[in-house]
Amino acid sequence: MPDVIFNGPDGRLEGRYFHSSVPNAPIALVLHPHPQYGGTMNNKIVYNVFSIFKARGYSVLRFNFRGVGRSQGEFDNGVGELSDAAAALDWMQMHNPNAPSCWVGGFSFGAWIGMQLLMRRPEIEGFISIAPPANMYDFSFLAPCPSSGIIIQGNKDQHVPEADAVKLAERLKTQKGIEITYQRIEGANHFFEKQQDELVRTVIGYLDRRNARAEPPVEA
Repeated sequence: MPDVIFNGPDGRLEGRYFHSSVPNAPIALVLHPHPQYGGTMNNKIVYNVFSIFKARGYSVLRFNFRGVGRSQGEFDNGVGELSDAAAALDWMQMHNPNAPSCWVGGFSFGAWIGMQLLMRRPEIEGFISIAPPANMYDFSFLAPCPSSGIIIQGNKDQHVPEADAVKLAERLKTQKGIEITYQRIEGANHFFEKQQDELVRTVIGYLDRRNARAEPPVEA
């Protein structure tokens, strides 16, 4: 899996990229948790979501936000990180100009950045938001939420009370034409340490259902 370096708004950004062999494959971007608390693109949840997209024929990128690993720059409290994510999506679209669809996935801080990105990029048609920090950051920018997606939350999350994630999901469900799936994982803490397999099954099941609905009808 090739290491890539691409230009970001505050210097070079380091990533891992898989280019699909499927002609005109869809693309996906996966965003890591908080840089100041050990979050990197090699986080296990980020890697697993990346691998799920890869296995389904997507061209997919995960990368380090500014100041993490070999990525240049310094932590910018989300403002610069959102710009990094937009630059990463631009890089992917440059290498996949005929991609029919685009997804964004994120864990914790990365989920917050991903949800902001989908508000700014109408080509994003689906999202996977894992343990979004709804108690720590303002999600009121999702008015209305432009894309359907899934919010996955552990009911034993020690950093994000489940009630806050439920409230976020319920507010997003009020948008007409948008389908928000909320999935609780019993016994899971913020890092899904003992429920990684269930988390993976949940993401796979949701993505496969969405892809099945998106397939064109077979002609008789």
